[in-house]
Amino acid sequence: MDDTHASSRHLAILTALADGVHPITGEVFPEDCPYHSADIVRALYCAVRLLESGKTPPQAKKFDERPREATLANVGKPWSVDEDRQLLVEFDAGKSLKECAMLHQRTHAGIEARLEKLGRLKPEQRTTARRFPPPKREAASEAGG
Repeated sequence: MDDTHASSRHLAILTALADGVHPITGEVFPEDCPYHSADIVRALYCAVRLLESGKTPPQAKKFDERPREATLANVGKPWSVDEDRQLLVEFDAGKSLKECAMLHQRTHAGIEARLEKLGRLKPEQRTTARRFPPPKREAASEAGG
């Protein structure tokens, strides 16, 4: 695997993790998973931006000393019942996933994951899951062997 292909694969993996999606299976991580923690999501997006820019990372600071990055306010936060209701109203009214993401200050993948959990999207309808299709099964396991 050449460096360019490896970097793009690393970038795809980090992006999936930051979006709360398992990079191999395409499954959405459960809400209590560390990948839904705001600090972890920010760190992953920081790594994504560094990979995209080709720059070397700045000298690491102590965890508590690093500056807060301007980011979506609700990334990694739990969803309230009211926010779920509002998302369903917006989605049913025809708002785009991008609009919903902006309104809720969450990622596109976070909106898709929530709509899937609430029964409005099927896993195969998610655009984020399609980037990481489930691994192919071997013929023997499909044949019951």
